[in-house]
Parts: sequence; C-alpha cells; structure tokens
Amino acid sequence: MKSTHLNQTGPRRAFSGVLVLILALGFCLPACAQKDKAGDKKPAAGAGQVLATVDGKPITDTDVKAQAADQFAQLQREFESNQHQLLENQLEQAIQDRLLDAEAATRKVSKEQLLTEIKAADVTDADVDKFYEENKAQIPRPKDQVAGQIKQFLQQRGQAEAKQKYFADLEAKHKVEKKIEPMRIQVAADGPTKGPATAPVTIVEFSDFQCPFCSRLIPTLEQVKAKYGDKIRIVFRQFPLPMHPNAQKAAEASLCANEQGKFWEMHDVMFKNQQELAVDNLKTKAAALGLKADSFNQCLDSGKYAAKIQADQKEGSAAGVNGTPAMFINGRFVNGAVPLDQITTVIDDELRRKGA
Repeated sequence: MKSTHLNQTGPRRAFSGVLVLILALGFCLPACAQKDKAGDKKPAAGAGQVLATVDGKPITDTDVKAQAADQFAQLQREFESNQHQLLENQLEQAIQDRLLDAEAATRKVSKEQLLTEIKAADVTDADVDKFYEENKAQIPRPKDQVAGQIKQFLQQRGQAEAKQKYFADLEAKHKVEKKIEPMRIQVAADGPTKGPATAPVTIVEFSDFQCPFCSRLIPTLEQVKAKYGDKIRIVFRQFPLPMHPNAQKAAEASLCANEQGKFWEMHDVMFKNQQELAVDNLKTKAAALGLKADSFNQCLDSGKYAAKIQADQKEGSAAGVNGTPAMFINGRFVNGAVPLDQITTVIDDELRRKGA
C-alpha cells in the first residue's frame, strides 16, 4: 500500500544540527551521475582475470586491487553503509505506515486526519534572533539576509521534531520492537581513555588539536560524560590533518604528556588555545603542567610517536574518517561536531540494546 505520509529520512538525521542550515546557505549538491546504458555494460572483472598485458606479461584484477586496496575497501564500505541506510529509512517508513493503520483503526478515523494532528509551534522573530546570535560565528552574513532561511529551517526542524515525538508515542502505545542492527564499523579502542573498560558504550574519537570543530565538540563530550558517568568510555585517537601545520607535533605532544600521566591535561590546554601549538609553545605548556621538561622535550623532538599517529590515521581512514572530529559509538559512525542530542540518541539506543 502506498504511504500517505511524507517519505523522508528520520528527523533525528535530517534536522539534528545547525550545520544543516549553515551548509544550505552556501552548499550545492553534486551533479547527478550518468546512468549506465544497457548496451554498454561489460562483464565485471574477477579475481585473477587478466586486464592487460605489457610485453606479454599480464596485469590481473588481483594486481590492480592490491595496489589500491584502501580505495576499494572504502568504496565497499560506502556501498554497504548506503545500503544499510536505505534499509533503515524504508523500515522506518514501513513502521510508520503500520502505526497509522493501527491508530486509525483504533480511533475510527482516517490516516490523513491523524497526520493533521502533527503540528509544530510557530516560529517567532525572537526564535530567529536567538538562533542567529547563537550561531552567527558560523554564518558570515547579516541577519536580514538569512532571516528567511533561518525561519524556514526552524519551521522544518520543528515539524520534524513534532513528527518524531508523535510516532515515538505511537511506537510506545502499539509496542514496536525494532530488531534491525545498526551499521557498525569496528575500530580499536587504542588510545588515552576516560572511563572504565567495562563501560557498555565506548566512544572512539578521531581528532585534530588544531581543528576548530574538534574544540567545539569538547563541551558536548563533557556533558555526555557528566550525564552517563561510568556507562561511557571515551577513547582518543589521533588524526592530524595536512592542512593544519601544527597538528602533527601537537598530536605527538599529547602522547609525550601521556607518558607522564597527563594526556587529558595537555589535551585541554592545547584545545583551549589552538593559536599556540608551535613546538616552543607545546614545551611551555608541558612545563606549566609540571611535566619533566627533559623527558618531554626529548620525546617531542625525537618524533617518538610519529609512527603511532600514522597508524591511527591509517586505521581511521580505513574506517571512513576523512575529516575531524569523527566518532564511533560502539562502532556507529557519527561525523562532525554534532549536537548533544544526536550523540545521546545513539547512546540511549546502545544502552537499551545492552539492557543497561
């Protein structure tokens, strides 16, 4: 049966963050990919198939894939992720259709009438002003130029949240039990840690000390730790980006500080002032934290942890990280400096699944 309600991605994904609007103010979707013509299709290469010869020597499918193993693995991962996302979206729609059928039958009304009950509060000028003031650092345009877009965004977000609450209430009433497993990408919890190893939820964060978005995530993770306590373990892994000239040495400095039991203290002072991450600044910060200067300086100057950082980057890239911050919450990928509710939604679901 054809759905009578809006076919859209779940509101938690569609309207969970400010970045949705900010990207909308200046971001264009890529062009559509050209469809394959049925007559142009060729057999897919198979393992060991000869794709070319040079002086009579074969180059096989296996040879080519071995040379670009990381890229092929990423394509496969993206395909599986997109496929799973589509499955989740369609399942959500199917559940909502059945909930509407059940509720309409119970109340003896039409499904269309039920949908008219989903109403969001009106967006006021004060709401627009508040949103702009809270996010103007990320919206480099005057308020009068973006007020209409902000209002539209807030209206859409409010409607999505109202819909989410409406169906959440119906799910509780009609006893919905979701058995689908979320997409998980396993990454090692190999890095400085906050929280017990026995915590039911582990957040592995890939971060860059010179990345401004990474610094914005810190207060959010502090709120997460305050809310969930020992139910959460946070593991920090390194992913310095090439565009940030001081990020590599800052990453090394954090691990040199970790040798002396002060990783998180060094983590905090570096993120607090990302403009002072040159090597001399790092040594000054370490001394101010009471670290043994000779040991720290030798560690930093020697590049002792460069290989460890490179290993973190390699594993992060293999898991799909291409920017920072990036998190894996029990293997569930969460990209960017997302709002608190987007993180807690995943954590709450993980705790429910584990009966914690």
